[in-house]
Amino acid sequence: MFIDDFDAPALNTEVWVPHYLPMWSSRAESAASYEVADSELRLTIPPGLGLWCGQDHQPPLRVSGIQSGVFSGDVGSTIGQQPFRDGLVVRELQPTHWGWTPHYGVLEVRARMNLSPRAMASFWMVGLEDEPERCGEICVFEVFGETIDSGDAAVGMGIHPFRDPALVDDFATPRLAIDVSEFHVYAASWSPGRVEFSVDGEDVRSVEQAPAYPMQMMVAVFDFPEKDPSGRYQQHVPELAVDYVRQR
Repeated sequence: MFIDDFDAPALNTEVWVPHYLPMWSSRAESAASYEVADSELRLTIPPGLGLWCGQDHQPPLRVSGIQSGVFSGDVGSTIGQQPFRDGLVVRELQPTHWGWTPHYGVLEVRARMNLSPRAMASFWMVGLEDEPERCGEICVFEVFGETIDSGDAAVGMGIHPFRDPALVDDFATPRLAIDVSEFHVYAASWSPGRVEFSVDGEDVRSVEQAPAYPMQMMVAVFDFPEKDPSGRYQQHVPELAVDYVRQR
């Protein structure tokens, strides 16, 4: 059992690291823009937030995210979590931190989001990569702002194997009749060999496979400037607000 309802006056840094994959960048350059207030975690991307891995990542992106674990190899090594290309090397050593690393259970997040057409919000679990093949992903939700209409949105969910030979890619983006700017409960029921996805208690889809190792949580909002060449939305502040995260 685990719950964080963000009722405390500050983020619980015994559980959460308020940075997004800092080994490929640095703590300073990957720091989340966030606040904990009114029993919510609010992740935002203000106009002045810089690019993440601006010299290396394509397409350019900005991100505010927290994660419940982190580790890396030494500077210059290739040992780290979720590398975005082959040959990527560690730029800043990350001390090992396992704040919350579930292994099976029902994992829920109650969240709302305010996204422009160039933004995205997501809640996902990834293998710790303490062993290279323990790297699969369970995506509980992924919403791109460009898919949002009045009253519905495409909500991505499923499995990504990355370098886990025991998994295959099984991901879908069903359109759901929900207003993602309002709170909804997104969940994944994770058991040996199966993951069932639901929204507000209603089953959406299931996959007949599952990572078989502990995973850490990743919660983030993203901004992709290339999707907005005219700059129409450059002053918009994408937000992902989380009421609670729970494992049962």
